[in-house]
Amino acid sequence: MSDKKKGILVLYSGSSGVGKGTIMSELLKKDNTIRLSVSNTTRTPRKGEIDGVHYNFVTKEQFIDLINNDGYLEYAEYCGNYYGTPKQQVEDLLNEGYNVFLEIEVQGGLQIMEKYPDILSVFVLPPSIESLERRLRRRGTENEDTIMQRLSEARHEIGFKDKYKYNVVNDDLDTAVNEILTILHNELADN
Repeated sequence: MSDKKKGILVLYSGSSGVGKGTIMSELLKKDNTIRLSVSNTTRTPRKGEIDGVHYNFVTKEQFIDLINNDGYLEYAEYCGNYYGTPKQQVEDLLNEGYNVFLEIEVQGGLQIMEKYPDILSVFVLPPSIESLERRLRRRGTENEDTIMQRLSEARHEIGFKDKYKYNVVNDDLDTAVNEILTILHNELADN
C-alpha cells in the first residue's frame, strides 16, 4: 500500500455554536478520504458516548505518560480533565492516505499552528453575531447566562480568524460544506 499518497492535516476551528459538528458530519458523508481525529480525554464518558468514536477515554496516568513521551500534537487541561490529540493516531491515518481534520477550539488551534506553521487551517464563522444568537436561542438547550457566555466566547474566538488560512461563513450548510471540500481539493492538487 506504499503507493498511496500521504494525506494532509487540516486544522478545523470556529466560533462557539457556529455549526462545526454539523458541517463535519456532512464532510464525512461526502468525502471518504476525510477522517476526524479522535481526541483522548481523562473525563468519564457521558451517556451515549462510545470509546474510540467520540473520544478515547484514558486514565490520567495514561494521559500524563503520553505527555511525557511527546505523544500529543496538542493538549490542554480543562475543568480538571485533560484533552489532547494523539500524535500516533493522526500520523497513522495520514500515512494511510486520509485527510485528517483536527476539530479543535481556538486555543488548541493556536498551539497546532505554532508547531505546524504550514498546516491547512480553516475557521468557520457565523454570518453575524446576531445570526449566531438566533441559532443558539432556537436550539433551546441553554439558559440566558449560557447564551451570553457563548456569545462572548464567540466574539473572542472570532478575533483569531485572521490567523487561519481560510475563513468559511456558515450561512448555508451546503455552501459551507462545498466551500471546505473545494479548499481541501485545491490544497491536495497543490501538494
